[in-house]
Amino acid sequence: MIDILFIGLSLGSILLLVSLGLAITYGSMGVINMAHGEMVMLGAYTTVLCGKWLGANLFVAIPIAFLVTAAIGFAIERVVVRRLYGRLLDTLLATWGIAILLQQAVRLEFGLSFFGIHVDGLGPGLQNVAVPTLLQGTVAVGAVALNSYRSFVILVTLVTTLATWIILNRSPVGMQVRAIIRNPHMAAACGIDVKRINSLTFAFGSGLAGIAGVMMSGFKSIFPDMGTPIAVDGFLVVVAGGLGSLSGTVMSAGMLGEINGLIATATNDTIARAVVFGVVILIILLKPKGLFSFKGR
Repeated sequence: MIDILFIGLSLGSILLLVSLGLAITYGSMGVINMAHGEMVMLGAYTTVLCGKWLGANLFVAIPIAFLVTAAIGFAIERVVVRRLYGRLLDTLLATWGIAILLQQAVRLEFGLSFFGIHVDGLGPGLQNVAVPTLLQGTVAVGAVALNSYRSFVILVTLVTTLATWIILNRSPVGMQVRAIIRNPHMAAACGIDVKRINSLTFAFGSGLAGIAGVMMSGFKSIFPDMGTPIAVDGFLVVVAGGLGSLSGTVMSAGMLGEINGLIATATNDTIARAVVFGVVILIILLKPKGLFSFKGR
C-alpha cells in the first residue's frame, strides 16, 4: 500500500511542477496558455540535447532547461500574448498556434531537415534519457524500499514549490504578482508595471514547465507531441485547486495524483484518467472557483 501511495505522490509531484506555472500565469494574467505543454516538451528535449551534445546528465539539464524555456516564454509573452490581453479566445487560439509551431519546429529540426542536416536529439522519432547512476535502484526508508528517481522527483518538486512560495510571498515581485492576481486595474493604479510583471511571470511559469519536462524525461520516451496531454492535466489541477492559489494547486495536484495512482493500480490507466476527470467535474460543480481561490475586490 505504501508503494502505491508513493507512486501516486510522484505522479502528483509531476502534475504540480506542470501546474505551478499555469496557476501563476492564469491567475495573474487571465491567459489560457495552450503552449504550456510545449514548454514541458522543450524542457525534455533540452535534457536530451544536453546529454548528446554537452555530455551533461539530468542534474545539469535542470537549470539549463529552466533558462531555455523561461527565455522562450518571455519571447512569446512579449511578441504575441501582450497584444491580446482581455481577449481570452484570441489568446487561446494564438497560443495553440504557437504550440503547433513549436511541435513542428522540433519535428523538422528547426527547418534544418529541409537542407539535409540532421540534429541528433531532434526529429519525429522517440528520444530517451538515461537516468544518472546515482538515481537508479531504490533507497531504503525504514522497512520500505522506495524508487530513487521517484524520490528525487518529489524532492525537486518540494524545493521548487518552496522557492515559488518564497518568491510569491516574501519578495517585492511576488507582492506585485499577488496584487495583480486580485485586481490588475487597482494594481496598475497603484503604480505597478503590470506589463513588466506579466512578462516575468510568464517567463517564470514557462521555466517551471521546463523543469517538469526534465523530470518527465526520466519516466517516459520523449516525442514532439508529448505536451498536449500534459497541458490538459495541468489545467485540470489549476481549475480544481483555484485560479492563482498556490496552496490550492499543491492540494489539487496531490489529490489527483493519488487518485490516479490508486485507480490505475487497481484497474488501468484509462479508467484512472476517467475517474480523475469525474472528480474534477464534481469539484467544479460544488466549488466553481476551485478548492482554494482568491477573493477579488
